[in-house]
Amino acid sequence: MPIEIDLLPATAAGLGESPLWDHRSNRLWWADSVAATLRSSDAEGRDERHWRLDQPLGSIGLASDGLILSLADGFYRFDPETGVTRLIARPDMEAKTRLNDGKADRHGRILTASMRVGDDGGAGSLFRLDADGATSRIEHGVVVGNALCFSPSGDAMHFADSMDGMLRRYAYDPETGAIGPRHDLADCREQGSGPDGATVDAQGRIWVALVLAQAVACYAPDGTLIRTIPVPIPYPSCPAFGGEGLDTLYVTSIANSGHKLVADHPDAGRIITIRGLDAPGIAEGVYG
Repeated sequence: MPIEIDLLPATAAGLGESPLWDHRSNRLWWADSVAATLRSSDAEGRDERHWRLDQPLGSIGLASDGLILSLADGFYRFDPETGVTRLIARPDMEAKTRLNDGKADRHGRILTASMRVGDDGGAGSLFRLDADGATSRIEHGVVVGNALCFSPSGDAMHFADSMDGMLRRYAYDPETGAIGPRHDLADCREQGSGPDGATVDAQGRIWVALVLAQAVACYAPDGTLIRTIPVPIPYPSCPAFGGEGLDTLYVTSIANSGHKLVADHPDAGRIITIRGLDAPGIAEGVYG
């Protein structure tokens, strides 16, 4: 089956991030991070809705009563019906950092990485939010934490610091959320970019946005590069599987990151769809 690449008609973002397919409502969610806007549409990018927030939005997760938002300073529950946002917890972050990329593990815990804000910000970390609202720092010393995703069985976690270019793999305990030692899986700089967002398919292959190479890479679970897929607009930022059958790869992109990435392409910031990959995804975990 040939690959089909297209753009959704949905509104372009400034800094598009964290696409998320809600298998319960058949809705696509994504963040316009710097604009502090949460967006949603149907699978074809229509029936669009949006909500303005009071601080930058790093990432989105599913919750039993709506969504979990990783805003700049902490974890919040969000009710799409009312638009109400309620604080769960603020992790212990260093000065001039904010929460960024995040995902639910296979048991519904939320893991979110922080990133440095500005050139003089502190070190970022990887935080875990447990069902009881407690937060833990499980990794430290990153500049821009990204590429967070989990193996199909939930026993491995993938993570990266976009600035050092290395896609990492950690053993992960699905019962406790504890991680093992770091293992460097693949150097994405060999493909012309550090890793941005990432996701896995049902076969355990890792799909990574190569933000500076205008492409998406697919790696085997052992880190072997399987393929790269060029995309038609600059700065692809994060992929996620969704749609009926979880067989469409949605990829957000960046028009203006508010820092160094600014595109003059007329379609910059739109969502890319890639079909025909023979690679269905996995429904995301749901926080309690």
